[in-house]
Amino acid sequence: MAAAAAAASLEIAPFLQSQLSFSSKSKAGSQSPSIFKIKTPHVENFASNHRTEITKSSRSLTSAATAVTDTQTPAEFRVDILSESLPFIQKFRGKTIVVKYGGAAMKPNQKDNLLASVVKDLVLLSVVGLRPVLVHGGGPEINFWLKRFGIEPVFRDGLRVTDANTMEIVSMVLVGRVNKSLVSLINKAGATAVGLSGMDGRLFTARPSPNSAKLGFVGEVARVDPTVIEPLVNSGHIPVIASVAADEFGQSYNINADTVAGELAAALGAEKLILLTDVAGILENREDPMSLVKEIDIKGVKKMIEDGKVGGGMIPKVNCCIRSLAQGVRTASIIDGRVEHSLLLEILTDAGAGTMITG
Repeated sequence: MAAAAAAASLEIAPFLQSQLSFSSKSKAGSQSPSIFKIKTPHVENFASNHRTEITKSSRSLTSAATAVTDTQTPAEFRVDILSESLPFIQKFRGKTIVVKYGGAAMKPNQKDNLLASVVKDLVLLSVVGLRPVLVHGGGPEINFWLKRFGIEPVFRDGLRVTDANTMEIVSMVLVGRVNKSLVSLINKAGATAVGLSGMDGRLFTARPSPNSAKLGFVGEVARVDPTVIEPLVNSGHIPVIASVAADEFGQSYNINADTVAGELAAALGAEKLILLTDVAGILENREDPMSLVKEIDIKGVKKMIEDGKVGGGMIPKVNCCIRSLAQGVRTASIIDGRVEHSLLLEILTDAGAGTMITG
């Protein structure tokens, strides 16, 4: 089963880390094997409830799971399941994967630490040869600190109204707190992360939003210059990007993290864009969580928007995916970030963890 493959991949990750070398690999003694001890019931529940079709590769995973006998040791079982991931590793090895992580998906639930799950997934993908790039927002954390400073968060049409004081706190939280926390966690898990914002190396140049009169310092991406990131990706580092950038005059802007991830994926020629969100994916019927659309092309998803089947906050996410695909990204996925190890489910299994949009 897909969850078993994800679990087996994570359990063997420490051994892969001990055998593979990176140009800036941390000392083996600083790695923490305990971070790879995981629980999978939440994932198994998702796979059984939200996937209605099982592909040939997924059936082979199920066959491997049912083939366990009294004579097969747990280690042999894990290796059998891990071997099912080989075609996916071969497919994506050396390819850049841009992952957007933010919003409700950043909140740990009461049972599982989803943040640790995302970190472990990123490290494993890096260990087996993929080139992950993480773009993050941090809305809940921003709201917390705004209230600590006596500022009530204000939203218009789903976008944060960002005056000068709010912008200062947004920068402080995203760049100084959330970004460095993610970098520290990834480094602790055994990979090498480098934290940046859109201002560093002029990675992103911002421009005011068309509604700047109402929204304040909410911006859009005017240009992307990936020069500062490319050497990091090529050397096996994991860039961690905060969605804050400045315009040509040095004014800082708060930019939607989905937009930042989509534009960066296009500039890097990424194989895949993944948006971690707080829903199962695109639903054929928004009132029916079982109606998950697992794969759809641009034409099909545009028709869903026209028919009103895709609405609300999902529309900008879908439009972000469409734009990145139009600029050369191979596939874009909107997946359920509330599910533990959803990144591994999406990349290393045919079952997936949400909706994949193709060009």
